[in-house]
Amino acid sequence: MMTSKESEHRLCSLLFTTTSNYEENLKTLLSLVKGTQKNSIVVAHEVCLTGFDYDNLEKALAFAHDANSALLKASIDKTIILTMLEKREGEVFNVAKVFHNGELVYSRAKARLFRLGGEHKYMSEGFDAEFEIFEVDGIKMAIFICFELRFKELWKKAEGADVIVTPSWWGKPRAEHFKALTQTLAIMNQCYVVASDAKNDECTALSAIITPQGEVTFNGNTPCLELEYEKKKITLMRKYIDLGRE
Repeated sequence: MMTSKESEHRLCSLLFTTTSNYEENLKTLLSLVKGTQKNSIVVAHEVCLTGFDYDNLEKALAFAHDANSALLKASIDKTIILTMLEKREGEVFNVAKVFHNGELVYSRAKARLFRLGGEHKYMSEGFDAEFEIFEVDGIKMAIFICFELRFKELWKKAEGADVIVTPSWWGKPRAEHFKALTQTLAIMNQCYVVASDAKNDECTALSAIITPQGEVTFNGNTPCLELEYEKKKITLMRKYIDLGRE
């Protein structure tokens, strides 16, 4: 795996609408990724390519599988993080994937399904044990997939991460919860949080980047919000208020 200086990385939070046209969704994503700088870490919202299209589940599963090659190619000199519906050993999962420099470097299934939205009727849950910190170019990262944000036992597993990403499909009626949880996650961990939610009518559209100091910048109408990743800001915050984390 190629490495580069941490100071060269940029964090990118995406905000766009997932339509019923899977090909158009992929084109939108690839276009946004293409517009980012080298060494960008790009985070898209949950199931951004297909949505939760349960009426066409087999079609969605097939498309997500076919999209892998395009995402691998697009990730040369970049990192792309999203979730995709995927079938594994006959079961359907919502899988977080990290594409980096032409490789799939990390993946895991969503461990906590949103029963209010009926996810458990169509998908199987992953396992808490698979939730872990992983590294990309020396940056320690963790992923919360939407509803997982509400579980404190998963927060414990994310301690020590430099960047936490939250690909989500978060319901608009609970918008304040999304804002509070993502900001608190950054403050508690003294790290960056890159939040991405869909721009669809039912969702909050509250994509944002939050600094280790807890400063929040929302995308607004910006499809791709970018901010330089600065390790020193994490280090300074952890020295200023020492919680025993390096």
